[in-house]
Amino acid sequence: MNNMEPVSCYDIERKKMVSQLRNRIFDNRVLDALSKVPRHYFVPPEKLALAYEDTPLPIGSGQTISQPYIVALMSTALELKGEEKVLEIGTGSGYQAAILAELAAKVITVERLPDMAARAKSVLKTLGYHNIDVRIAEEELGWKKNAPYDAILVAAAAPEIPKSLLDQLVTGGRMVIPAGSRHQQELLKVTKTHDDIEVHSLGGCRFVSLIGRQAWEES
Repeated sequence: MNNMEPVSCYDIERKKMVSQLRNRIFDNRVLDALSKVPRHYFVPPEKLALAYEDTPLPIGSGQTISQPYIVALMSTALELKGEEKVLEIGTGSGYQAAILAELAAKVITVERLPDMAARAKSVLKTLGYHNIDVRIAEEELGWKKNAPYDAILVAAAAPEIPKSLLDQLVTGGRMVIPAGSRHQQELLKVTKTHDDIEVHSLGGCRFVSLIGRQAWEES
């Protein structure tokens, strides 16, 4: 937190960001979560001036913190009520995990880059989140030790919907995942039924690649 201005200096910018999102996001619980979580804690010092712009920002190691609208859209699609156990794939900065922690009872978030996971864990601890477990990704996608999950959010793009993640989702659970090529994807809301899945497109998007079994190989 070195070289940061007091948090209060960012309040107006955060309120402005949320106000602009109200034109496209209609879940008040999600909007309230974005109002509470200080996004500037999760961006690099050189990007602080852009912390509340509706744009993705680089956070190092080829990773990004997602655009606030996309964070809000994905969070809304999970239809969280407050009692759920949620799995996030791709911790990154930790910002999306913090939003999910405001919306659900428990968040398991998995990151394949140990240094990034450590930074996110530190920031989340500083902000007082006790319902988030940050884990280092294993070879298989997800985190089977704590499955099944009521909802899964995948913050990286797969070539198709991974069966291994569907297997970790409860019947009736929702997953949001970008799927497509390495360069352009559709953001999909997937609902697991008793004998199949229902898939709804939330629109085009562009995410970093999901690495692992049933996803992409590391380039």
